[in-house]
Amino acid sequence: MAGKLRQSRKIRWIAALLALATIALGTKAWSDTMRDAVIERTRVTLPELPDDAAPLRVALISDIHVAGPDMPPERLERIVAQVNALEPDVVLIAGDLVSDKRTATHIYTPEQIVAPLGALDAPLGVIAVPGNHDHWFDMPGLAAELDRHGIALLANEAMQAGPLAIGGLDDDYTGRADIAATLAALGRLRGARIVLSHSPDPFPEMPGSIPLMLAGHTHCGQIAYPWGGAPAHLSDYGDRYGCGRVDENGKTLIVGAGLGTSLIPLRLFTQPTVWLIELRPPEQVAPTAANSRM
Repeated sequence: MAGKLRQSRKIRWIAALLALATIALGTKAWSDTMRDAVIERTRVTLPELPDDAAPLRVALISDIHVAGPDMPPERLERIVAQVNALEPDVVLIAGDLVSDKRTATHIYTPEQIVAPLGALDAPLGVIAVPGNHDHWFDMPGLAAELDRHGIALLANEAMQAGPLAIGGLDDDYTGRADIAATLAALGRLRGARIVLSHSPDPFPEMPGSIPLMLAGHTHCGQIAYPWGGAPAHLSDYGDRYGCGRVDENGKTLIVGAGLGTSLIPLRLFTQPTVWLIELRPPEQVAPTAANSRM
C-alpha cells in the first residue's frame, strides 16, 4: 500500500513539473512571437559605390505575414514606426506580406495588409518583391495596394534607387524567379547592384557582379533549438542559408528572420528581426565590420 502511495505521489509530481514546463515554454514562445523587432546591424562593401559616396542605410524586412492573432495591422504600424526611427535611406521588403495559415484567427484584406507599410519613410524609396504566400493569397490585390501606397513591386525587374541598382526576383519557392531576366534588367542600370529575393536559394546562381543579395523566407527556422539552429529552414540548402549573414565566394547574403509567423502563430527561440545594413565604398569600411545586436 505504501509503495502504491509513493508511486502515486511521484506521478503527481512529474505531472506538475510537466505542466509547469509547458506553461513556461508557452510563455517563452508568446514572448518571442510578440516582442519588439530585434535590430541586427552589419556593414557591407559595395565596390561600385562612388569613392566619395556617403554611407547608405538599407532596412531589410521580410515575412510580415499579416494575420491574427500575432500580426494584426496595428502591430505592423508599431513595427513601421520602429523602422522609421532607424532613418533608412531605402527600405527593402523581401516578400510574404500576408499569412493565410489555417491557425489564423483573422485574415485581413489587401488594403488592411498594405496600409501600414504606406507610412514607411525612406528618401530612396520602399521596394518589395513577392513571396509564396502573396501569390497563394491575392497577388494582384496586394500589387494594386502597394502601387497605391507608392511602394515599388519588382518581379524579375530592376529599378534605380539613387546610387543603387536594385533587382527584384519573383518568388523562387513557387517557381516564378527568372534570374536571367532580373540580371538583364540590372544590366541596363547604373550603380552598385543589389538583388532582393524572397527565398535565399537563388544565391549560388548570382554572378560575382552581384556583391549583395537580401532575402527572407526561412524565418531562421521560426521554431528553433535553445542552443542554436533549427529543425527546418524551408531551403533546398538546409541551414547553409538558413539565417543571418553569409559571406561566400566574394558575395554577401543576408537572410532575415522575418517579423510574423507561418503555419502556426508562434516563434520559439527566434525573434522578429529588422536588418539595418550600412553600405560603403571599400575605403570607407572600418577595420572590423562585425554584426551587433540592439
